[in-house]
Amino acid sequence: MSTNNQPALLVVDVQQGFDDAGYWGPRNNPDCEANIGKLLEHWREHDRPVVFIRHDSTEEHSPLRPDHPGNAFKPVVTGEPDVLVSKHTNSCFYGDPDLHAWLQARGIQQLVLCGITTNHCCETTARMAGNLGYDVRFVLDATHTFDRGDLTADQLAHATATNLDGEFATIVTTDDTTRS
Repeated sequence: MSTNNQPALLVVDVQQGFDDAGYWGPRNNPDCEANIGKLLEHWREHDRPVVFIRHDSTEEHSPLRPDHPGNAFKPVVTGEPDVLVSKHTNSCFYGDPDLHAWLQARGIQQLVLCGITTNHCCETTARMAGNLGYDVRFVLDATHTFDRGDLTADQLAHATATNLDGEFATIVTTDDTTRS
C-alpha cells in the first residue's frame, strides 16, 4: 500500500508513568487521553499509518524506565502500530528504529502529532519534523504537560502552541483533525 498521501499519526509517550502526580506534579488537559483515543479510532477507520513512540528512560528514578510498570502504554493506546519507536531522548527522531527513515521509505510527508508532554517530547519532535520538511499538524488538545517552576501547564502549552504555529507546525484540534 502506498501511504504517501496519508498522514501518519505519531502517538508520543502516552505511558502510565505520566500518571504519577507525585513525581511530575499537576497536569493540564484532562481530555488529552480521550482525544488521543478519538484520533486513534479515526486513523484506524481510514487505514492510515500509526506510529507509537515509547520513552525508555535511562534515569534511575524515572517512572518511565523499561523495568518499571510506568513504562507501559496507557489503556487508550490500543491495537498494533505500524511501527513502535523506542527512544531515550526528547525527540522521536532519535530512536530505534529510525523514524525519519521509516517515514521516508513510505513516502509519508504529513505528520499528525499527539501525546505527552506538550512542551518536551511533542514540541521537540514537531520542531525537528518541521526542520526535516514534514507538514506537521500538532493536535494541542491531544497533548498534556505539567506545571514547571512558576509556570502552569496551561501557560506552557500556550507557549508551545505560540512557538510552533506557522513555523514548525500548524496547531489543530482533535475535531479539526477527525473531520477529514
